[in-house]
Amino acid sequence: MLDELLGRRVALRRRIAPDDATGPRFTDAVGELSTDGPEAVVVHTRSGPVRVERDAVVAVREVPPAPARRASRAAVARLERLRSAAWPAPVRRELGGWLLRAAGGYTKRANSALALGDPGILVEAALEQVRAFAREHGAAPLVQAPVGSPWSNRVLDAGWRVLADAGECLVLVTPLDVVAPSAAPVTGLADTPSEGWWSVFDEPVPEPGSPADAVVVPGRTTLPDGVVRPGEQSKATAEHPAVRRGEQSKATEEPTPLVGFGVIVSERDEAVAAVRAAVVEDHVYVSRLHVRPEYRRRGLAGDLMTAALAWGGAHGARHAVLDVTADNTAARALYARDGWTEHHRYHYLEPGPAGPDQV
Repeated sequence: MLDELLGRRVALRRRIAPDDATGPRFTDAVGELSTDGPEAVVVHTRSGPVRVERDAVVAVREVPPAPARRASRAAVARLERLRSAAWPAPVRRELGGWLLRAAGGYTKRANSALALGDPGILVEAALEQVRAFAREHGAAPLVQAPVGSPWSNRVLDAGWRVLADAGECLVLVTPLDVVAPSAAPVTGLADTPSEGWWSVFDEPVPEPGSPADAVVVPGRTTLPDGVVRPGEQSKATAEHPAVRRGEQSKATEEPTPLVGFGVIVSERDEAVAAVRAAVVEDHVYVSRLHVRPEYRRRGLAGDLMTAALAWGGAHGARHAVLDVTADNTAARALYARDGWTEHHRYHYLEPGPAGPDQV
């Protein structure tokens, strides 16, 4: 029963004294449940984590989510802009408080309109511009918006719907000194992704200046020549003549992120795990953390996360941010145990069945 509730919010009753003791024999804890090995679980309450031996659990049940402590709209907008800069579309166009983005269809985020404020025109007219921009750049029309925000609600009211295959995504944050103390060793990350890094995602190495190259390696002028093995430093990257990127929209200037790429290889020198980190202002954004299925449960994801966070801290970041889908309960429980908290949620919206792009 306990394992079935991992990653969910529960009310757990535990025994704290034997039956013949005087005084209270039971106490309750409410919060998200995670495992702490075969002998114990942890309930992440608002006052802190509570470790409970499994054999002390008397009863447990799932309870509704706690009322969210919402971040301000300004804080959500700032973090969304930082995330957009960390995964930048090569073509961007401002529309008031919206940002239209295109990257040849490579990833939903880089090919969607980020709706954070008033577009300056009627929402219906703004959505027509989203459609036109998407057609111009050969992508499906999408709007990315914080869940429950005024602009998400206005787009839904206009007949658009939540993109089903993406669902809701959580943006998690943490102070960097909580998850990567300053004394932690810094493992170097490569300036650009190696062929092995791309192979972890079953993606070919993109051509210089292609949409994938422009998004993943924005503004880079070097080529990789190394990987990260557990306990080793990455090799230094070699200088390489600058490659010409795809044409950028001059309407919107975003800071170019400092990016780093970590790879773990197996004993057979095969890339089996990878991560991307990007520092924008005082945040390090961790993405593309992936381990091949046959190599999971060996601590490789933790090794890469530690390397990425330490690298970010060494390059001036004070906060860390990452995304996780709402239905990934195992990852959410793991991040909660490590000190990450939910900042806000976002989703993607697409035209409804009667929209002109559905004909």
